[in-house]
Amino acid sequence: MFDNNFYDCEVDVLYLHVGGPSTAVDFDGTAEGDATRYGPDGRLVGLTTLNARSRLEKDGRIELTLPEQHLMVSDLGEALS
Repeated sequence: MFDNNFYDCEVDVLYLHVGGPSTAVDFDGTAEGDATRYGPDGRLVGLTTLNARSRLEKDGRIELTLPEQHLMVSDLGEALS
């Protein structure tokens, strides 16, 4: 789904994006305090996940509450390496 990712281990923030970040035209947040970015068609194109490694190690997953959907990720593979 996301073809661009960057994990900043110094601040434990994971950035995920479809295409380049400049494709986002709208921004919002999740109930968990993360940031979401949307393209011109309203589709989700980016996520900024705070405390990504900490949350994954503590809970074994990262949960994100998005408008009208709930997303749970338990395998971020190489994104956090």
